[in-house]
Amino acid sequence: MPVFKIKHITNYKYETPIRDSANQIILFPIKDEFQKVILHDLNISNTPDVDIFLDYYGNEVGVFTQTEPHTQLKIYSKIYVETTPRPLPQDDIFLEEQWGMLTKIKNDVEFLDYLKQSHFESAEMLHQACKDMQDEEDTPYKLAVKFCTYVFSNFDYIKGVTTVDSTIEEIIGLKAGVCQDFAHLLTTMLRFAGIPARYVSGYICPNKDGMRGEGATHAWAEAYLPDYGWLGLDPTNNCIANEKHVRLAVGRDFSDCSPVKGVYKGGLSHVLEVNVSVGYGLDDEDFETENYVQPKEVNYNKPSVNMPVKNSYQRYMDAISEQQQQQQQ
Repeated sequence: MPVFKIKHITNYKYETPIRDSANQIILFPIKDEFQKVILHDLNISNTPDVDIFLDYYGNEVGVFTQTEPHTQLKIYSKIYVETTPRPLPQDDIFLEEQWGMLTKIKNDVEFLDYLKQSHFESAEMLHQACKDMQDEEDTPYKLAVKFCTYVFSNFDYIKGVTTVDSTIEEIIGLKAGVCQDFAHLLTTMLRFAGIPARYVSGYICPNKDGMRGEGATHAWAEAYLPDYGWLGLDPTNNCIANEKHVRLAVGRDFSDCSPVKGVYKGGLSHVLEVNVSVGYGLDDEDFETENYVQPKEVNYNKPSVNMPVKNSYQRYMDAISEQQQQQQQ
């Protein structure tokens, strides 16, 4: 069973002092029979008190505030986690029975959020495309894997072409995106097929030859299969999400699983640095080296006279979108 050491650093540097910072973090690994947390150290600049609670989806969520003026907010999460591979579905139940089981649970409270679709203009087109891909002999498992392969094969992994607010329609039009876009697209396709699907945020811990999605938090989808439970599917890498994927949170979409978000009083101009590093085993000496990805300045130009002026809340929401996109690639 592999043991991974994960270091996740989020560092905000503000051009001018800010105050009354209220923040939410979802940086606590899920604990279950397939994921054992050996150690979790969480260090936050100025050492605020962190209140932790479970949200509606069972995720551990931390909240903290910093009222005094400050020019930096650094969140350093270090995790040692042991993962256990989960056996793949045997898929030996008659397919009619499996689809019948999914029909029976579609109105259960547990699955309502994971079957509900957001409206978008090309929904009917995508729904029809999902129907066209489904063969008569497809079980829910086979169809889920088929959808995962479709996303991987037909969409290019390109950073920076989308934001956290990009719609399914925009992703389809671009034929490109990053892990969160592919996870959103796959969950949408699964829900069209009547398979409950949820968004997963976490880390990818591949072999040292690397995989797509390293250097930031990762995202994938989970499909609910009869007589099995939740199966992880990574459309960014076209694989089953298993012992090399460490789960932080689950939800309907990215908004339920954002690793770090918050509000504050002060200027918008700041620099955000994010780094995720993975060590292998408990004796990895290089793990403690603190290297950041290239700093990214988040700065907003004043609107032109021809553009509608946004209020401070709208400008803040723009900043939040940019920050969250940088955290998850």
